[in-house]
Amino acid sequence: MFISIGIDENGKPFVTTSDKSEKPSRPNKGHSLIAAPDTYTVIDIETTGLDSRYCEIIELSALRYSNGSLVDSFTTLVKPTEPIDSFITELTGITNDLVADAPAISDAIKSFYDFVGSDILVGYNVNFDINFIYDVLQDTHSIDFTNSFVDVMRFARKLLPELKNHKLETVAAHYKVSSPAHRSYADCEACNTCYQALLSDAISQYGDFDSFKASYSSRQLHAKDITATTDNFDISHPLYGKLCVFTGTLEKMQRKDAMQLVVNLGGQCGDNVTAKTNYLILGNNDFCSLIKDGKSNKQKKAESLILKGKDIQILSENVFYDLVLNQ
Repeated sequence: MFISIGIDENGKPFVTTSDKSEKPSRPNKGHSLIAAPDTYTVIDIETTGLDSRYCEIIELSALRYSNGSLVDSFTTLVKPTEPIDSFITELTGITNDLVADAPAISDAIKSFYDFVGSDILVGYNVNFDINFIYDVLQDTHSIDFTNSFVDVMRFARKLLPELKNHKLETVAAHYKVSSPAHRSYADCEACNTCYQALLSDAISQYGDFDSFKASYSSRQLHAKDITATTDNFDISHPLYGKLCVFTGTLEKMQRKDAMQLVVNLGGQCGDNVTAKTNYLILGNNDFCSLIKDGKSNKQKKAESLILKGKDIQILSENVFYDLVLNQ
């Protein structure tokens, strides 16, 4: 609700209210994607505050990656129209002297816009950056910022629910990435490293990226959705009555089919590792990467529970098939 204070003909103040929003309209804003494009541009901005109506951009960076490698970059400081507050200087290290000879926002934002072109954009809590850039481009050049984008924070919230929060600094620390420094170029680098680590975790946890993407829709397959297609069980089978959890990409069959095998043998499947889990089955890619200490969150959880005395066995895909065949 917004208020307006006026003075009537008798000199008395009066207040009127309105539900009309004064927030900027962004009708042609790009779409938020759950995607893993081969080529994309990571973006980050530093600003003097959170509201594009009253605050200004003081740094812009964009790093273009293709097939995992940095292929081009853009970065510039921006000279604001108002002095930079001491709090912002303390936070970012960007001083008024540092931006004294920097380009004005009208030039800087157009150069940024020309650099990113039609790329898919990637960023951390990137809605903030996208909205700010959209508004500034509208104000300075009457240009709509229509690029679609991937918000890495969405991935972190889904894949790392155990973290105390999902700030970039916290996720970076989880992956042992150098702490971002509230400078746009360094934040882009940290964001990209976390993005790649999260993509690896997504495949480890869901089997493949398409399954991870599907988990954002109501069509997501849960272990409880897999029911036996027979009631003729061999109670002596090693999987009968056992709770199995899968992680990683299976090479010889789809995860859904492997889960169906388990329940048709009288076992159960779970989505996550718990103290009740009996077997954690690793896709062969994960089993090989284990040698390099590359472990999914499910595997780390299983190992932690094993150290606490829980009877959980971690199996490779091939050993799982041996168990299914009771060999």
